[in-house]
Amino acid sequence: MQAVILAGGKATRMRPLTLHTPKPIVPIVGRPFLAYTLDMLRRAHVREVTLALSYQPQKIEDMFGDGSHSGVRLRYIVESLPLGTAGAVRNAREHIDTRAIVLNGDILTDVNLTAVLTAHRESGAAATIVLAPVDNPRAYGVVETDETGRVTHFLEKPAADQELPTNNVNAGIYVIEPEVLTYMPAGETVTFEYDLFPALLEQGVHVQSFTAGGYWTDIGTPRRFLRANLDVLAGRLGPTNVPVRETVERADPKAEIDALSWLDPSVTVKAGAQIVNSVIEDNCVIEERALIENAVIRRASRVGQSATVRDSVIGQSTHVGRFSVVSGAAIGDKSTVTDYSQLGEMR
Repeated sequence: MQAVILAGGKATRMRPLTLHTPKPIVPIVGRPFLAYTLDMLRRAHVREVTLALSYQPQKIEDMFGDGSHSGVRLRYIVESLPLGTAGAVRNAREHIDTRAIVLNGDILTDVNLTAVLTAHRESGAAATIVLAPVDNPRAYGVVETDETGRVTHFLEKPAADQELPTNNVNAGIYVIEPEVLTYMPAGETVTFEYDLFPALLEQGVHVQSFTAGGYWTDIGTPRRFLRANLDVLAGRLGPTNVPVRETVERADPKAEIDALSWLDPSVTVKAGAQIVNSVIEDNCVIEERALIENAVIRRASRVGQSATVRDSVIGQSTHVGRFSVVSGAAIGDKSTVTDYSQLGEMR
């Protein structure tokens, strides 16, 4: 079984967190985001994975190599020019000689891919789209189906005053047969959402849906990235993704660290500091009486004495000064928040 992961975007909506780090290797609770997707594919017995890349591809390849440490065989296809989501798959056609799973590179989910593949085979469809029910479908592509689950219409990012027939959206996971590649013109920019799937429907090609259960989100903005981290801490991604919590040797006995938080063992936490429902990566220092709550502190950062970081993401190698309050913010790498500053709000 083969898979293609579409991870070529610059993740501009996620900036400043992705200025120096491509999205596939931005950590979720201490693990590269891509590792969660590879775990999910491996559970479905997928062993050959092609990564369609464009932005800072060498950093991704340096981290994952040939994929052997992740239990898969990884190939890398780098686009010189953006080809769109479907165009990127067409560009990887030499590696697709059988049925394949295609995944957008910005989704975090525990969908049962084995069940998706079974449903696809039984339907006889040329393509299957995984759907996810969401509270606010207007930010996504709404997919209409008939009573049998066959896709009948696509509605991409509907207007605020437009009545919606369903709250099921395109979850960014597809199963395609090799014949689908013939509907993708080579060397052109083609998207699944706006071009390929509507064209398949126009020509009467069978496109089926599969409604996912369990957890699904995209991490396209700093706010969603933070939420994804907190969801993993809470075990919402499923039992196979519960983080391992190790002893932090350099935590002062008078510091308070709750049971939900995840700290790299190299973190220093000084007396009177409080860590609540947060992720603190390697080589960070949390000074006396600092409060970290519902936050992610990226590697090699320092939070000063009596500072508060709440509902925020702090980038790598960043200094948050004494008595500062950072609330609802996303701070980029190598930043300095001066003493007594007050900062917010993030998207």
